Amino acid sequence: MRPQTGRALQRRSRSRQEDSEEAEEATQGDSAPYQARGKMTRVAIITAHGGSMLDVGKWPVFALVPPNELRLIRQACVFGSSGNEAIYVTVNDEVFALGTNCSGCLGLGDVQSTIEPRRVDVLCGKKIVSLSYGTAPHVVIATADGEVYAWGHNGYSQLGNGTTNHGMIPAHVSTNLLNKKVVEVACGSHHTIARTLDGEVYAWGYNNSGQVGSGSTANQPTPRRVSSCLQSKVVVNIACGQLCSMAVLDSGRYGGGGTYGWGYNCNGQLGLGNNGNQHTPCRIAALQGINIVQIACGYAHTLALTEDGLVYAWGANSYGQLGTGNRSNQAVPVLVNLEKERLVEVAACHSTHTSAAKTQAGQVLMWGQCRGQAVASPHLTHCSSTDDVFACFATPAVTWRLLSVDGDDYLTVAQSLKKEFDCPEISDLKFLVDGKPIHVHKALLKIRCEHFRTLLNESDEDSIEIQQFSYLVYRAFLEYLYTDTINLPPEDAVGLLDLATFYRENRLKRLCQDTIKRGISEENAITLLSAAVKYEAQDLEDFCFKFSVNHLTAVTQSQAFAAMDHSLLKNFISKASRYGAFKN
Repeated sequence: MRPQTGRALQRRSRSRQEDSEEAEEATQGDSAPYQARGKMTRVAIITAHGGSMLDVGKWPVFALVPPNELRLIRQACVFGSSGNEAIYVTVNDEVFALGTNCSGCLGLGDVQSTIEPRRVDVLCGKKIVSLSYGTAPHVVIATADGEVYAWGHNGYSQLGNGTTNHGMIPAHVSTNLLNKKVVEVACGSHHTIARTLDGEVYAWGYNNSGQVGSGSTANQPTPRRVSSCLQSKVVVNIACGQLCSMAVLDSGRYGGGGTYGWGYNCNGQLGLGNNGNQHTPCRIAALQGINIVQIACGYAHTLALTEDGLVYAWGANSYGQLGTGNRSNQAVPVLVNLEKERLVEVAACHSTHTSAAKTQAGQVLMWGQCRGQAVASPHLTHCSSTDDVFACFATPAVTWRLLSVDGDDYLTVAQSLKKEFDCPEISDLKFLVDGKPIHVHKALLKIRCEHFRTLLNESDEDSIEIQQFSYLVYRAFLEYLYTDTINLPPEDAVGLLDLATFYRENRLKRLCQDTIKRGISEENAITLLSAAVKYEAQDLEDFCFKFSVNHLTAVTQSQAFAAMDHSLLKNFISKASRYGAFKN
């Protein structure tokens, strides 16, 4: 605890030699209201080159992966009926898997669950460029060499190897693809489609509704070219719903583009104006003359992005996933009203009823199923990417695509600041707390905190020692100045509340109180009540008091109650009596 009459800071003379300590991983998320509760650490992953970041901390399946391994992740995918399976690629092109391993979908050669990452030897060094997964699940990838590998559930031949035996390890899918370079794969619940560099589409697996486009409903055991009206056409984008398939044609060649759908259509997800299944590709007439640049499929709905940044939606709408403001299905594409915001990306996943989009300005919108609730109109989120929407809102919390640091490297101002926190390369000030350095930037501290504006205007020191607060608390405070959020368990948030009170940071004080409220329990209620009284946090004091009275028996049996300060105990009993806690 800080001395009552001590100076807030003690300066240390400048260091002539740069510290060599490695900066610790940032532990704060993008948006406090949407992050998972509890003590799970949020980890910002930095490549070995110190550049792009891949944040996988939003998906619980990564919570037990050691930080030194998380730091090396370059690509990742989370899938499975509960979001409990993951595959990731490191900077060294090694592939690892962890999770519940249903049907051998981790590709490890067995069906044993694992909370520790295990290497998938077959895929190491393959350079994955596209990955998709099915419901059972099965997993399919395309490599930089254009090869296709598949493994996992195979009850409907969705692995394309001509059998219905589950695949325990990734196997090369070669039939009809040997001389083809596959650049994109997409999976429905139990079928798979692949797009080649030449713009051809191949499909295989479950076909009860015509989703492989063969003209029948017989399952397709090996890859087969989807021809029909796609013959001589160049496909540039593919997607799958649970039981349907979609393809977008090149608008500059062979007839001026077009969007085609086939398979299950009882919810109108093919956009054809009817509810009849299609056994071969059929062009969406309502999109005639509209240049579609990206298509994405949800469980039974479809989103299409135009070159003008508009989005059309059609299909099932029981959760408002079409963004039309109601929950009525639409059998033809309807324009989603986004108040003239120009979009650059749409997102959906065949295992969810959630929709998302990103604007040209970097804002992220979501609609549809949100933690079980129906959101019928697009809502602005605090997410930094469409990937975050599926981690935070979708059920299950999966990834809608292969996460990769090789994608969009644009960072917002907030993301850039977060990235530079505690980064020694360009910092001009170092705090030493409990012997550990925290690297910051004087200009940002002056802008964000009146205390530092005064302090740093009076001093040109580049190293300051802090003795009044712990490393954990002071680091959280400095990180708050970079991110506007905190991520501490309630017991540590009490220490941060002390700091916020001392520095007169009222907003931080409120955030600490909110954190403490979320983490209150019968065991720590009295400890938190005592802290609220000490730091004159009246709202928090009232909250802790009411909680304690409502759980009086358990609270009075806790160790904290037994060690309670006498004057506080006397006041608690008196107040609880007036509250009626001791009435029969």
